[in-house]
Amino acid sequence: VQLQASGGGLVQAGGSLRLSCAASGRALSSYAMGWFRQAPGKEREVVAGISRSGGSTYYVDSVKGRFTISRANAANTMYLQMNSLKAEDTAVYYCAGHLGDYNHLANIDQRGMNYWGQGTLVTVSS
Repeated sequence: VQLQASGGGLVQAGGSLRLSCAASGRALSSYAMGWFRQAPGKEREVVAGISRSGGSTYYVDSVKGRFTISRANAANTMYLQMNSLKAEDTAVYYCAGHLGDYNHLANIDQRGMNYWGQGTLVTVSS
């Protein structure tokens, strides 16, 4: 599967952005999906994950209540709605897919992801 992330940009603190991850080559429904981010000078970290059906989600504590991950399998697309953005959310955001599902989405991490999108830059100005 090929993944294409889009939707990044420059936004003021407190603003919103919606990222999209479009899949091609294979049905998105075959994959548990995740959003990851890498800030300048930092390790890449998981932001959120979603099960194949969309029925289960996971969020890192720092984005709970502000970000929402969702997917539209019929459209082969995953989303990340980001609200109340903070300067510390500035990073390159990557979407990634894990073939199959996780028993516990809290176990999602980059080592288990089989496919990656190219990244989209989110810059939050304070």
